[in-house]
Amino acid sequence: MDSIERYLQAATRDNTRRSYQAAIEHYEVSWGGFLPATADSVARYLADHAQTHAISTLKQRLAALGQWHVSQGFPDPTKAPVVRQVLKGIRTLHPAEPRQAAPLQIQHLQQAVTALENAASQARAHHNLPALLRARRDVALLLIGFWRGFRGDELARLQVEHIHAQAGQGMSIFLPRSKGDRQALGVRHQAPALKVLCPVQAYLQWIEVAGIAHGPVFRKLDRWGNLGLEALNSNSLIALLRRILERSGVPAALYTGHSLRRGFATWATSNGWELKALMSHVGWKDAKSALRYIDASASFGELALLETAQPQRLIQS
Repeated sequence: MDSIERYLQAATRDNTRRSYQAAIEHYEVSWGGFLPATADSVARYLADHAQTHAISTLKQRLAALGQWHVSQGFPDPTKAPVVRQVLKGIRTLHPAEPRQAAPLQIQHLQQAVTALENAASQARAHHNLPALLRARRDVALLLIGFWRGFRGDELARLQVEHIHAQAGQGMSIFLPRSKGDRQALGVRHQAPALKVLCPVQAYLQWIEVAGIAHGPVFRKLDRWGNLGLEALNSNSLIALLRRILERSGVPAALYTGHSLRRGFATWATSNGWELKALMSHVGWKDAKSALRYIDASASFGELALLETAQPQRLIQS
């Protein structure tokens, strides 16, 4: 790989690159399309998958096809009027509510962390290092992911050298790149030290027991409890999160990697955070993005007909 190609690849997020490659393969191999494509062929491709694919999936496929044509120096057929009209017609004839991850409820977070802390105590008492490593990693993963509202890929890319944590005071987390950082300047996030469910304490306990001084924060643990050098794959976080919750007795089927982010947004809204403060904390650039993550039922509070458990108000130490 020459230097130009290396920099071109670095300009696109790994997840985006993989999803675009899969989309191009689906168009060529699964559907039998030819590249470069014509506007008519792209329109037929959309029509053939209108009843089986979500509109968001079709739009992602269009973005991949458009990016391929532009990068190869061909006219972009996805911008043609016929393609846009077909997409509009699909949206009209096949309306579907966007699927969203269920927000992780604060009581479920507490239940999972309590179970993991008990597992850590038992592991330490029995000198079971593999079990201790797993419990400490999972506590840190849950609490940092929840209180910072991180996406799965952001958790997977956290590096020890980019984090400064001080017990009882807080932690600073630098992300060199993220989805909302269009200029790739990097974003620095702050996380508070809390009296309970503290992400700072969880992080410090994890890196101490793991002996991690640099590199990925969240790493793979094999079935024997051996700690790897590579970061967790972001695509594995949904299954990992569900396993963590299921072991704690939490119904986990509805939860995904975005549940931590939605859970924090819902908790913050129910605790009186203003939208502007929530957007600043999580890193949303526009209100529309933020509102997609907020559970609207939380706004009704005590007036809601369905009785819901009130989240415990957490106070900074």
